[in-house]
Amino acid sequence: MSPPPAPTLLDGFAYRDGTMHAEDVPLATIADEVGTPCWVYSHGVLDARFRAFDAAFAGIPHLVCYALKANSNQAVVRTFAELGAGADIVSEGELFRALAAGVPPERIVFAGVGKTAPEMAAALQAGILQFNVESEGELLRLSQVAAGMGRTAAVALRVNPDVDAGTHAKITTGTPDNKFGIEIGDARAVAAQAAALPGIRLAGLAMHIGSQLTSVEPYRAAFGRLADFARSLMNEDGHRLERLDLGGGLGVHYRHAPPVDLPSYAAAARAAVAGFPGTIVLEPGRWLVADAGILLARVQYVKRGSLKTFVILDAAMNDLVRPAMYDAWHPLRPVTEPAAGAEPVTVDVVGPICESSDVLATAREMPPVAPGELVAIGVAGAYGAAMSSFYNSRLPAPEVMVRGQGFSLVRSRPSYDEMIAHERLAPWQTHQP
Repeated sequence: MSPPPAPTLLDGFAYRDGTMHAEDVPLATIADEVGTPCWVYSHGVLDARFRAFDAAFAGIPHLVCYALKANSNQAVVRTFAELGAGADIVSEGELFRALAAGVPPERIVFAGVGKTAPEMAAALQAGILQFNVESEGELLRLSQVAAGMGRTAAVALRVNPDVDAGTHAKITTGTPDNKFGIEIGDARAVAAQAAALPGIRLAGLAMHIGSQLTSVEPYRAAFGRLADFARSLMNEDGHRLERLDLGGGLGVHYRHAPPVDLPSYAAAARAAVAGFPGTIVLEPGRWLVADAGILLARVQYVKRGSLKTFVILDAAMNDLVRPAMYDAWHPLRPVTEPAAGAEPVTVDVVGPICESSDVLATAREMPPVAPGELVAIGVAGAYGAAMSSFYNSRLPAPEVMVRGQGFSLVRSRPSYDEMIAHERLAPWQTHQP
């Protein structure tokens, strides 16, 4: 069976009259007004992806909690909040972002292995839906914090179902080798402990086996184990469970692997939870936002060496770190539509950072480009801007959202003064040399 073709950019990004548009806006117009590099998001793609995901679970009680770690821009989070989404958060900062964007606290789920006591207190004060508890130590701490505040924390025990998702080792989370969750063999005892602790109400179970899954089979196995365990806890141990949190991790089409089939994924979930008397929680992140975003950059130089040709952009690994971190592959296209029959050349697409790992594409065949031309790096709406940094004291790229014929700057490029505003000289350094 031959692999699927490499992806075009995205539904919301296409050539029109010889130039690539974001919805109805030429990307060159955005570059001229905002500068490069910059992130560009399609509101239409965000809207369509959420509606499709939500519709896949129509007819059963469910809550879609967008995973903020994929892209935490306020305009992105507000787009989903206005469509009825909740939020999957992993820090107090993400709690603040979710609330500021208008996500109701009763739709917020707090996951993550290292919750601190102040983070727990903030979430309890806000009145979130549930904590996904990942260890016995965390459960005991949450009990102390909640009881001390006179509150009751609704808890879903995150069970590690020992299912290998078959993804990159750095984004697999569902086996005993990973730091996440309570091993399923230990979870019954922890559930009994949770039911007896002050300040704790055992409300459900949770799982998440990894990210960028493109096959339904690992989900089918993990959903089945979680649902069977839930039935055992309810029927044999007398626990009253209100929710099953099935996590997220759905994969998208970066290169060869096709995206996960949404109807098959939803069917696997429906089959596993059939008869469960409560609500299903789902935590998509990448699947909702990856295809909605590009990184727009400008070619600075084309450097031809004896072994390689390098296309040097003004975007770098401080903007998009995924290729350096995961050897991730992103589609990359010139913004000006190549002439028919243009012969591709093999290049490494790199940035200006002083690291050999600052490579955005290796041995990539693409149409010839020249200094000053714009290129679009696709499927970049997830884990792009959210993982960007000031490395090499480069200013993080601004973010733009497009809707129809209009666009808006939804995060500005900081100034150099803002870059160092939170730094201070030590007292003995106050005199000028």
